[in-house]
Amino acid sequence: MAKILIVEDDVAFCTMLKTFLVKKNYDVEAVYNANEALNLFKTEKFDVVISDVRLPDKEGLEILKAVKQQNPATGVIMMTSYAEISKAVNAMKEGAVDYIAKPFHPEVILKSIKAALENDSISTPGATATTKTRSSKSTIVEDTYIKGVSEPSAKLNNYIDLVAPTNMSVLIMGESGTGKEQIAKSIHFKSKRNAQAFVAVDCGAIPKELASSEFFGHVKGSFTGAVTNKTGHFEAANGGTIFLDEIGNLNYELQVQLLRALQERKVKPVGSNEEIHVDIRVIAATNEDLFELVKKGEFREDLYHRLNEFTIKVPALKERQEDLMIFANYFLDSANEELEKDIAGFSEDTVEIFKSYPWPGNLRELKNVVKRAVLLTQGEYILPEVLPHEVRTSKRQIEDESNYGLFKSKNEQELILDALEKTNGNKSKAAKLLSIDRKTLYNKLKQYGIKL
Repeated sequence: MAKILIVEDDVAFCTMLKTFLVKKNYDVEAVYNANEALNLFKTEKFDVVISDVRLPDKEGLEILKAVKQQNPATGVIMMTSYAEISKAVNAMKEGAVDYIAKPFHPEVILKSIKAALENDSISTPGATATTKTRSSKSTIVEDTYIKGVSEPSAKLNNYIDLVAPTNMSVLIMGESGTGKEQIAKSIHFKSKRNAQAFVAVDCGAIPKELASSEFFGHVKGSFTGAVTNKTGHFEAANGGTIFLDEIGNLNYELQVQLLRALQERKVKPVGSNEEIHVDIRVIAATNEDLFELVKKGEFREDLYHRLNEFTIKVPALKERQEDLMIFANYFLDSANEELEKDIAGFSEDTVEIFKSYPWPGNLRELKNVVKRAVLLTQGEYILPEVLPHEVRTSKRQIEDESNYGLFKSKNEQELILDALEKTNGNKSKAAKLLSIDRKTLYNKLKQYGIKL
């Protein structure tokens, strides 16, 4: 049983976190200031130390340094507010395994603890560190992607199956919360690289000061605080797949470095004169229109084309009505297992509310709503009263003539093409979506020279 020490002066938060970790079968001690922690280190050893960066008597960095001096094998996780990001950067340079911005859900800490316990290389001074920050996850993945049965889902599933066996770079585009990372994992799982690592990197979570080191690694002594060698995300993904989430958030300088790494399949750690060859497949994702960013000069066109060998557009949940309850029941099973409950299902009224709600947060919102409802439900079925107010009271905005009224629109050619794409070229369904008859659609196709 792993032994964990929590150092946190917020007594209520500290107690909550300790209770949560004890339920997860960890041996946990908690203290409320740095001096208590430093005294404990003299007599006890811990596998993981979780400390706030700001304590009433000392800075959290002093705890980090003390731990590294007395037992380098101990993984240290720093907790910080967004306003103290510079302290988090310093903590990473001093050898912290991870930093987590508060407030956070307790489940987030479990991933960091697991990374800290797996980080064996820090036990040997000067060894190549496999430090994992919250911006990166390296795993041998299982295929947890849930297939829908709707037409948009069938098209999506077909694209996944087609591109997965290749080595093509894939750009996944879709609204926030549509499950882009799960799609990337499914592509990796169905590929010839599935026995190797899948490294997921949140490009928006990497501080600018650490970006080059995070992606490409660094060597000991390359900058102040570089006390060990560090393996970058690209080297960690060697032989497998690197998933670059929210790729549009990368600054211009890092875009240049990333382009070179993708073109030459070589990376150079910060402070090193030697290049490392990497064999990786790149999957990128964004909820932005990268082409628009290219036109604005905010994203390099050559990098865009390098990433965009194959594009997958993920449909929003509101476009996959037939799949809604498939996903809802999957999230119900997951929530039952996690919360140790046995809710049988959803009432008819709840299902109707689900179907009438537009789900702007997509699958992520659906998952959260179901999990919350499972927690609050006392009976056998989830009833409307345990749903959030905005879900109970919202009505789906029907895509009617206000959206697809061709004779009112200056972009009717665009709307026709969009409707045909959504219906996989089915003219009858496209005409219905456009609120026109089939004959009118044929006339419009002829007018604009659209051939199928």
